[in-house]
Amino acid sequence: MSQKFFTIISVLLIAVFALSGCAAPATPAPTEEAPAAVEPTKPAPTQPPAEPTEAPPEPTAAELPKVTITWWHIQVADDQKALWQSMADQYMADHPNVTIEITVLENEAFKTKIATVMQSGNPPDIFQSWGGGGMNEYAKAGLLKDITADLEKDGWKDTFSPGALGVFSFEGKYYGVPRDMGAVGFWYNKDLFAQAGIETPPATWSEFLEVVKKLKAAGITPIALGEGDKWPGAFYWEYLAVRVGGQAAFDAAYSRKGAFTDEPFVEAGRKLLELVALEPFQDGFLGATWPDEQVVMATSKAAMDLMGQWAPGAFKDASVDKQGLGDKLGWFPFPAVEGGAGDPADALGGGNGFVIGKDAEPEAVDFLKYISSKESQIAQAQIGLSVPVVKGAEVGLTDPMLLLVQKGAAAAKYFQLYYDQAMPPAVGGVVNDAVQGLFAGTLTPEEAAAMIEESAALELK
Repeated sequence: MSQKFFTIISVLLIAVFALSGCAAPATPAPTEEAPAAVEPTKPAPTQPPAEPTEAPPEPTAAELPKVTITWWHIQVADDQKALWQSMADQYMADHPNVTIEITVLENEAFKTKIATVMQSGNPPDIFQSWGGGGMNEYAKAGLLKDITADLEKDGWKDTFSPGALGVFSFEGKYYGVPRDMGAVGFWYNKDLFAQAGIETPPATWSEFLEVVKKLKAAGITPIALGEGDKWPGAFYWEYLAVRVGGQAAFDAAYSRKGAFTDEPFVEAGRKLLELVALEPFQDGFLGATWPDEQVVMATSKAAMDLMGQWAPGAFKDASVDKQGLGDKLGWFPFPAVEGGAGDPADALGGGNGFVIGKDAEPEAVDFLKYISSKESQIAQAQIGLSVPVVKGAEVGLTDPMLLLVQKGAAAAKYFQLYYDQAMPPAVGGVVNDAVQGLFAGTLTPEEAAAMIEESAALELK
């Protein structure tokens, strides 16, 4: 049995060795514990990390490209020329790469010269403009730079009275900015009003007609008018059109979506004839001129005068003692027309500004922004150069009458430029002629409107 036991053991050992020879070789056990897996080690830097890259330094004045700005203005009075020159000098001192070349021209000489350079297609970088029709024609011809984006940047646009700024826009784009804007209104003699028992200025057209009647009853000529020059009388019809039809009526007629024979313009003629029928003007008014009109007011021979912001100065010059009416002079806005579509605060008037030529560099727009700042406007007002259009600059006005005009203009959401400036000169001339026909009784309201429409159909395209 022992022999049999050992035989079995031998067989089993032989089988085990045979099987182990067929199995895959075992991985030998490590002689020490394997290190845990770690992130690869980055090589140590040989120098400290570089600082973040900085923006390149601003170019110095010597490195900036040289820019020349050509600027044409019409301020020929010594103090006004000096003010503009001082502002140009300061800007050049602050911007050494910029040179501003100023050309000063008298009003009529400017109009002649600017027409010539515009025909050549080479406008100045910055130049005098009254906005309206003339500016629109230049814009349509591609001679002006669109500065809308510049105005909307950094709130520049919001510094202006909206009605005044609107005069320098065309088809939704701005080509310049105003520096001076005055509203036409009624200048009146307070003493003559008191003599007629009139305590407050009229606010509506009906009240205005009643004031005329009271003045006549007191033996006082109600209104001074130099209709021989035509444009003074045109103010009445144009203002009545503003009050009756509002901005919508003019925009429709001007764009040719409507016409100057539309009802608001005919009704303006009818309202004017209501006034003419009262015979409110001085004797000989149809042949009188604007200088004659000044004298009638300055000598207290009439109680009212519908005129622009220049009237107080004109009255002083026309008076014997060169003092004008002094404290006797008052001002009120053109009356509202009952039932009219126009806002009673809307104004008729005009002023001055600057536009930008088509090839002007960005520095020209920046300089225009500089001279239309609040500080610049205050300085202009202090020497009587401008009735401010920038909010807050009215503090520079010292004449209380001009402050009244400024407030009236600033309150206007819509500013109707005089028709002879808002439209091509040919149409403006016909407006003046047609309105004179209403004053003279030679045209009906319908005929006057048709006469204006005929010219507009030819010129407004």
